[in-house]
Amino acid sequence: MIVRERGKFLKKQHQNKYTQLGLKISYYRKLKGFTQEQLAEGLDKNLAFIGAVEAPNVDRAISLDTLFDIAEFLEVPAYRFLRFDED
Repeated sequence: MIVRERGKFLKKQHQNKYTQLGLKISYYRKLKGFTQEQLAEGLDKNLAFIGAVEAPNVDRAISLDTLFDIAEFLEVPAYRFLRFDED
């Protein structure tokens, strides 16, 4: 099944991965002592975007460029965000 999200199509079978990705971003952001607002400013994104990415009940897709920017800003290797727990 495919779910439409703001003009993008997300595969339903990856929903858990989107959730895990957002939770990992939130975890590393907090570990580094940043607020969502600080992360948004550092990435030149709006606060609503960061909130949607981190929210466990919202499936918000991000580009690899954005993921790499987040990893760089938080000083975390990008691969750590893509290591998913098996269901």
